[in-house]
This record gives sequence, structure tokens and C-alpha cells, in this order.
Amino acid sequence: MTTDLLALARDIDTTCRLQGEFLLRSGKVSDEYFDKYLFEGDPALLRRVATAMVDLLPEDTQVLGGLELGGVPIATMLSSLTGLPAVFVRKQAKEYGTRRLAEGGDVDGRVVTLVEDIVTTGGAVHDAAIALRERGAQVSTVVCAIDRSAPGDSVLPSIHVATRSVLTKADLDASAVG
Repeated sequence: MTTDLLALARDIDTTCRLQGEFLLRSGKVSDEYFDKYLFEGDPALLRRVATAMVDLLPEDTQVLGGLELGGVPIATMLSSLTGLPAVFVRKQAKEYGTRRLAEGGDVDGRVVTLVEDIVTTGGAVHDAAIALRERGAQVSTVVCAIDRSAPGDSVLPSIHVATRSVLTKADLDASAVG
């Protein structure tokens, strides 16, 4: 890992790894919690993450698809850095107004690179990729800030979506130790 990425991992970990008593989605209680929105809400950290993502984008990317909710600020910053248009991908199409799944532009016939904050199993990315493909988009890559998936846990290979990450959970853990 480069010095810049090591520093980024350390700064994200220091900012986002909280100590205390936290009720997890699973119902378990933990003495530690990773609050990803703390780096996404910090403009300097957000810019550093998005800057590190620029080189991860496939060359044929035509549209950035920021996944609701955590991928939206990253996609917005990445769009600003690259000049690529961004769409904001809902978990499900809204049931009123335009009834769109992807807000902000058309995806039909375009190469969309998905943007996500954290990928663990890839479930949200999987669902977004399938839904966007049904609307004519070409989706084969997700770029994420942090890949927390364990070997074999990701559902993305089954739909031929590659994951490109700035950092992994192991990078964050190593930065906390070192």
C-alpha cells in the first residue's frame, strides 16, 4: 500500500471507528462501530477517497451510478473530479412523479460504473446492477471506498460485476495497529 493510501486508511479509521456500546443490525451488541458517514460528511476525506477512485474507473465509463445513500456523495465528488455525469440509483424506483430508479440522467445504452461506499456481500450492488441492466445500462464494475467482503462472500462474480476498491477492511485494521 502506498504512503498516501496508508495515511487515508489511518485517517478514515480514526474518524469512523467508534468505541462504546452499539446495537447492530443483526441485533447483537458491539463495543465498536464503523460509522462510514463520518468520512462521507467530511469534505477533505471525501475528496481524498474520490481522488483515489479516479484511477480505478474503467476507461469506457460514461456515467457514474451512485448508490443510495452512501454512494451518492462519493459519486457527486467523483463526477466533479472527472467531468463524468452522475446518476443517483435508488434502492427501488419511486412510485410517483417520474417513477425512476436512476435520477439525474438516462442510462439506456450507456456504460455505467457503480459507485458505493462500502461493499460487504455486494447485495445492494447486485440489485442495482440487475435493475440498471433491465433499463438498458451496461454495468460490469463497481468502485467502492472500502471492500469489507470476506473471500467467497461477494455475490457480484455471479453477475459478472468486478469490484475495485480504494481500501479493504484489512487496510483499515492494519492502519489502526500501525
